[in-house]
Amino acid sequence: MELLSNLISLEGGSSSWPTEKVNYPDQIFFNAARIFQHIHRKKPPDKTVVSYGNDSGMPLPAFKDERFQRWCYELAFNSLKYQDLLETILLVSGFYHSQPLPDEMTSLVVVMLYDFQDRKFQRRCISNNDEVVEDVREVENFLNSYKTKLAAALAKCRIKYAAPTIEYILPETVRKQEQRASTVPLYAWINTAKISLTEVFNTLKKEGFTQAESPSDLHGYTYCLDEHCQDLLVFPTHLKEELSSMEMFIDYKIVLQDKSHSIAVHSVKMLHNMDSDIIVANPSSGFTIAHLSVLTSQCNIYVCGVKSESRNEELQELFMNMECKNIKMLKESFTDIDPGDPRLQKANLILLLPQCSGSGVSNPVEFILNEHGDTSLLQDFSQGSVSTERLNDLAKQQLSEINHAMKFNKVHTILYCTRSVYQEENENVIKQALQLKMEGTKGQPYGLSPPVIPLCHSSENESACDKFFRMELSDKCNGCFVAIMTRETAPSPSLSPQDVLARAASKGLLNGIKVGKSSRKDDKKRKSKAQSHKTTSATLNAQAKINEFINHENIMMSPRTPKIQHDQTTSHKNTKNLRLPKAPNQSGIPTVSITMKHPSNFSLFSKDRQTSAIRPKPEEKIQLKPVQIILPPVTTPFQYSSSPDVKNRSPVHYYHQRWHSGTRSSPQYPLTPTQSSIGKTRESIPFTTVLHAKPWH
Repeated sequence: MELLSNLISLEGGSSSWPTEKVNYPDQIFFNAARIFQHIHRKKPPDKTVVSYGNDSGMPLPAFKDERFQRWCYELAFNSLKYQDLLETILLVSGFYHSQPLPDEMTSLVVVMLYDFQDRKFQRRCISNNDEVVEDVREVENFLNSYKTKLAAALAKCRIKYAAPTIEYILPETVRKQEQRASTVPLYAWINTAKISLTEVFNTLKKEGFTQAESPSDLHGYTYCLDEHCQDLLVFPTHLKEELSSMEMFIDYKIVLQDKSHSIAVHSVKMLHNMDSDIIVANPSSGFTIAHLSVLTSQCNIYVCGVKSESRNEELQELFMNMECKNIKMLKESFTDIDPGDPRLQKANLILLLPQCSGSGVSNPVEFILNEHGDTSLLQDFSQGSVSTERLNDLAKQQLSEINHAMKFNKVHTILYCTRSVYQEENENVIKQALQLKMEGTKGQPYGLSPPVIPLCHSSENESACDKFFRMELSDKCNGCFVAIMTRETAPSPSLSPQDVLARAASKGLLNGIKVGKSSRKDDKKRKSKAQSHKTTSATLNAQAKINEFINHENIMMSPRTPKIQHDQTTSHKNTKNLRLPKAPNQSGIPTVSITMKHPSNFSLFSKDRQTSAIRPKPEEKIQLKPVQIILPPVTTPFQYSSSPDVKNRSPVHYYHQRWHSGTRSSPQYPLTPTQSSIGKTRESIPFTTVLHAKPWH
């Protein structure tokens, strides 16, 4: 008996339970038993030693508030983790075979036995205000009458497994999970639709909180800012009950939620086009949808799969309290919605938060409740691993949702996020989806894009690939996986100058300039013209000489003559012959005009201005606005006369060499003054006349 007393004295309460669990009311036990009836592990007939009856079809109970619901699920889940141990105690103590209780009440016996041993087999303190449940009181009386035998049976089991506490009987993965649950800090995002960041910081300061540098510095009443999401606060894990009772949290100005949800939402914000809508494929968490609404308030968010009326009303009330006004709920499941649904034609992004194993979370109960997930997953959580059969079923459903998302032709981005650590639900699903050829779908295929969230420099992202993001499960945060799929860009056809002008005009960049539309026939004509336009080497040489000649003359004139103001409209006139105008012959020196055939690629003064001499086609007229160019006054480099009376100056005279049969002729102007010019004074010679001392060569 001394050994038994020592073992019992070593027994400690579960680390995940607060002291308030000692005084559970009757209704908590009753509802927890109904949950346990649904989630308990069913053994093969040859290994079944305890029967739980046949009322598994009983619906899950309704809960009056979230706290009440959490207590019921936590009690049921803890009983599930120790199901084998509790059944052994009932058999070894003789309780199971000696008490006249029907099999349908075995679930109630198991959950109450767990709480009984957790209180070290002490009687429960009952409040007079609690509602009495007769079945609960009956089972409690039977357990109290077997208290000594039940404690002895527990001690024998601990000796058998050499376990100082019952936690050591659990698998190692489950124990580590419980340890992480007690160390992972609390994350809370600020609802900027109701309060500003400055108001939150001031309120926390008034409440006695101080800001720390990093999550490793959190202790007491402290908080810090998350390094990745600017609206996310981090608190110590022991402050959960106190934070939940603060006014800011009650009024949904600050929302307690795991960081992985914020990562998914902020990724959507960075990828989202403000002019388009968003489709949320699964109504997993109302807080996640509300957070997305706060960050993308200028678009519509369509939430699929809100089937039950009670769930719809629950979400509507939540969104109203959180001041989210751009959320629209659809009853149809995502995979049942037609991709051509007119309601969703403005959506270009789909957020996929599929049901997953949740193997990357530390607190399974919160995961199931917040995600409205399948309660049968608690069986896998209680064992610390997920069966291959369940993983295959989950992966099949996830692949189906991705494939359906790819059928929305107007959608360009799909963001896939899970809380799993298994490749079967993450990388493998994405790779399979990208390898499938979607028959009958329009648009470009999808490809992987790198993560957009600023996590590339963080330690959590060390194991991430270039195309995926994975936040590893640790004492600082839960794990998650993010993949971004975007449609590949279609190869853009070569655009003609007219197409570019038309696009610029449609965007208002040409300021009223009208541009004709380019047709496919015009494109074909241009292509055939470009192919047929092949010049011989002789023609190219002749054109080169002409361009060189004009450029040379332009350079020779520039230092001594003022710049000529060209009419922009005449630069676009396309004639067969280009004739340089004759300058009036006032000085007696003969002038020469040159007539040249105008080739298709002729440059008037330089190669950079080839397009200025080409007239557009009649259907491609471009209206140009007149521009007035004011040139500075001309200052003569030669001071022939300082008289103010000299106002009129002779125009510029151009003198050129003729070309005949490839040979250079003699100059066509006299090298010595003629009789008409003899006797004229030096001042009478116009200073703008260009005299070539040597013929051009």
